[in-house]
Amino acid sequence: MPNRNPAGWMLAEAIDALTRAERMHRELFRPQRPTAQREPAWEPPVDVLETDRAVLVLIALPGVDPNQVTALIEDGCLLVQGKRVLPPELRNAVIHRLELPQGRFERRILLPTGRYSVRHFAADGCLVVQLDKIR
Repeated sequence: MPNRNPAGWMLAEAIDALTRAERMHRELFRPQRPTAQREPAWEPPVDVLETDRAVLVLIALPGVDPNQVTALIEDGCLLVQGKRVLPPELRNAVIHRLELPQGRFERRILLPTGRYSVRHFAADGCLVVQLDKIR
């Protein structure tokens, strides 16, 4: 029989939502399995949007210099690679909390079929990869 107490029901729903959110967060930032050629990497979350003229990929990489990121198309996938490192002036700091993943990242995103020219830039804490459609 379902819980008819609104406060109890709302608390149960909130706890369930928090549990799902934590599971999703762990899944989004799961380390990739290293291969013989690569060191371990984490995967940043992405949004992929398509217009008539381009595919836009927004990758959550706050604090990452876009000039230190590679973005290329390989086997129908966009491959984005780079590293997030602490700035040199913070390397000896006392860390109270460190939630943003550090180190090497890599993300492969399956693209819609087509030919694209690739450019990337930073905007609002994200790396934006703009894939202009070549007609």
